[in-house]
Amino acid sequence: MQKPLIASPSNPLIKQARALHQKKGRNESGLFLVEGIHHVGEVVEAGWDVESILYASGLLTSPFAHDLISRFAFKPQPVTAQVMETLADKENPQGIVAMVHQRKRQLKDVKPFKRAVAIVAPQDPGNVGTILRTMDAVGADVLFLLDGGVELYNPSVVRASMGTLFWKPIIQTSFDEFIEWVRKGNYQLIGTSAKADVEYQTLVPQTPWILLLGNEQKGLSPSQSAACDVTVSLPMQGRVSSLNLAVAAGVLLYRFVK
Repeated sequence: MQKPLIASPSNPLIKQARALHQKKGRNESGLFLVEGIHHVGEVVEAGWDVESILYASGLLTSPFAHDLISRFAFKPQPVTAQVMETLADKENPQGIVAMVHQRKRQLKDVKPFKRAVAIVAPQDPGNVGTILRTMDAVGADVLFLLDGGVELYNPSVVRASMGTLFWKPIIQTSFDEFIEWVRKGNYQLIGTSAKADVEYQTLVPQTPWILLLGNEQKGLSPSQSAACDVTVSLPMQGRVSSLNLAVAAGVLLYRFVK
């Protein structure tokens, strides 16, 4: 039996979902918001713990969307198009959002892998999501987020990852704990620096390896670079001194997985 239609933006469930647009709401509830047909389909298929799904039938125009609604083990909550617009993070909402429980992974949870990426205190959520998407494209296995920075469940991270956030293990820890863990394992740590040991084209990584990236403003500190087994640089022929973080990660990942 279908649940009663929610038509009021003041409904407690709607207010709870809307609060997930803010970091405070996500931290207090342990939930985050997933918006759009593709993303909701991915989070369900990946087996995450979904608290509830809300949808506006009139906005779901594709057969895939209606099939998705019919396949849920529990009954999603119908809402009006007007209520859905108050939940959407962008214009022209696709008509479906999910409230999903966050996952917390630790270094001890990491399973053996061949290639991974670590970022020190990234500041741009779009970069984190894009790097996750690129990792999926090249077959990189794990992402490490070090010393804070972007909140993993920021809606911009979720959106830019195109669903790959739900499939890749992501570990949040400090740089010092990460380095201690790396040294206990048999991982080659490849840093990035304008003052690098070698140019990226000449390096043949030793599997398993981890590509270590600094944040957008500062890059890696001298001590962080010194903790790496090797550092690589990207040659700059024009007036710019650096590339966007996600672009640089993409260039290096595609080179190293050859």
